[in-house]
Amino acid sequence: MKKILLIVVLVLCGGCLTNRYDRITQTSTIDALLAGAYDGQISCQKLLTYGDFGIGTFDKLDGEMTVLDGRIYQIKSDGKVYRPAGDVKTPFATVCNFKPDTQFMIKSVDFKTVELIIDEKIPNQNQFLAVEISGKFKHIKVRSVPSQNKPYPPLAEVAKTQPVFEMNEVTGTIVGFRSPPFVKGINVSGYHFHFLSSDFARGGHVLDFELNSGDCKTDKCNEFLLILPENDSLKNIDLSKDKSEELQKVEK
Repeated sequence: MKKILLIVVLVLCGGCLTNRYDRITQTSTIDALLAGAYDGQISCQKLLTYGDFGIGTFDKLDGEMTVLDGRIYQIKSDGKVYRPAGDVKTPFATVCNFKPDTQFMIKSVDFKTVELIIDEKIPNQNQFLAVEISGKFKHIKVRSVPSQNKPYPPLAEVAKTQPVFEMNEVTGTIVGFRSPPFVKGINVSGYHFHFLSSDFARGGHVLDFELNSGDCKTDKCNEFLLILPENDSLKNIDLSKDKSEELQKVEK
């Protein structure tokens, strides 16, 4: 009887780590990615056990990741969207089980104004916020990054030659997060968005946009789970330096 009870407890506790609402789950840190830690650690299949919504990248920095409705999409450096196999790994990703608690319409605004509108409606900057914006975009500017070879260059060097794509009058969905200021070095403080067109053909990391009209859904998340690599892949990386300025150049 004791053995059976122990197994039940272990199963229940194991389930506490996955399939949770209002929890952000992240693999590795943004500063590690900036330093060139591009080797995948968690498979796409495993990542989906932690969330059905999110963003990230892939092994060897092979493109931008968008997770929407429980499916993972890979936008490679040609700007096209692919569906990666379940065993493809990610070095850095942020996901949650998206269950919106706020929804509102937005019309005729740019990127910065969208941020201000969301901040006004959900003012608590010290809580994680998952954001989905679906609608028609007058213009959107995105980027992706090409797969890298060892020795991996820092992300700031990769970004100098990143392919940039611009789309006009396109419908699609923005997926991303607003993260608190205190996550500096762990994730991107503030807004971090990826885009996926409604025909699942184009997308990338969002640099700028103008929205004609769209439906914005947000989900407040008050738990954060950070999963670091099980191996020693980060042992030779100096993560004590402030990389805020470097990150801003990469993101914008």
